[in-house]
Amino acid sequence: MLRLTLMLFAIIGTTLMGIGVVAVLTMRMDSTAMPIVAAAAAGFVLAIPLSWYVAKQLTAVRKR
Repeated sequence: MLRLTLMLFAIIGTTLMGIGVVAVLTMRMDSTAMPIVAAAAAGFVLAIPLSWYVAKQLTAVRKR
């Protein structure tokens, strides 16, 4: 399950970080780089448990 989690993390993490950065840029908070870095870091951190959860659900469906 760890390999699946890591593969999903590559996709989910990139997506969440991109969404966060686009949201920050849309709100015109780009006067400094800190909000952009914070949004990317938040996406990275949120992607860890989300990837694990999705991998867990996929393996549960596959075992049926």
